Amino acid sequence: MSTYKLVLAYDGTRYAGWQRQPNATAVQNVFDDVLAQITGENVRTFGSSRTDAGVHAFGQVVSFSLAKDMRADVLCRALNAELRDDIVVRSAEVVEDGFDAIRSARGKRYRYLIRDGYRRGAFDQLYVWHVRRPLDAVAMHEAGQALVGTHDFASFQSAGSERQSTVRTIFELTVRRGDAGMLAAPVEAGEATAGEDGGGPLIAVEVAGDGFLYNMVRAIAGTLVAVGRGKQSVDWPAKALAACDRSAAGPTAPAHGLFLLHVDLDDLPCKSMSRDDAGREDRRAIDEVL
Repeated sequence: MSTYKLVLAYDGTRYAGWQRQPNATAVQNVFDDVLAQITGENVRTFGSSRTDAGVHAFGQVVSFSLAKDMRADVLCRALNAELRDDIVVRSAEVVEDGFDAIRSARGKRYRYLIRDGYRRGAFDQLYVWHVRRPLDAVAMHEAGQALVGTHDFASFQSAGSERQSTVRTIFELTVRRGDAGMLAAPVEAGEATAGEDGGGPLIAVEVAGDGFLYNMVRAIAGTLVAVGRGKQSVDWPAKALAACDRSAAGPTAPAHGLFLLHVDLDDLPCKSMSRDDAGREDRRAIDEVL
């Protein structure tokens, strides 16, 4: 028996989210079917994040156990040979028994991409929310700082969630301008352009936290866009947060602009590669996927 940790990237355009569904095609449906075909086992997989329909991922972490041992690199190559072109296994590792991608997740980082102005991009309908009015990225960044910390985020949760508590902690929230290279930018925090309204046709709203409510990042993006358009004041997100009422905040931004960048995990030792090797592999894989 071996336990595996895989990092997946996928284009969520034609999927009903990550989690397996009986009446729609989700990423997990496709992945599990291919895994069963390769291994001959009916495997139960676990994904760190239940990305919604249309949401993309660079860093979805998946775990599962196999009754028979397979080398991680062999499994990775076999999966990539059989998976659809819009799902890629970035890396695969054999980890200690007991690792679970859901229980081991300690934080997640998302990036939401926006293009402002009248000129649209050819691929905006798939990966970027096109807002036709110019946005003030500096004001958006300033307004977002009120959301950093531990708060009740009921105002930023769409109806239909099963979560019992709406209290979450945001570690960092930045808004910055850049170009299409932001899709391949490092996932580490503290980039120098955060909060600057410099050159570049795209605006990235990046949020890192210990967990997120249903549509929380998209609601934050929609709220900050209202500030960027000048329709609301910089202190409005703070007031919306305090209201604990979804109607007090801005609209939910479209799903196609959202990317799961990275999942922070418990530090469990890997049998197949060192932590440094895994880190280098993750950085190389981002470039390879793009």
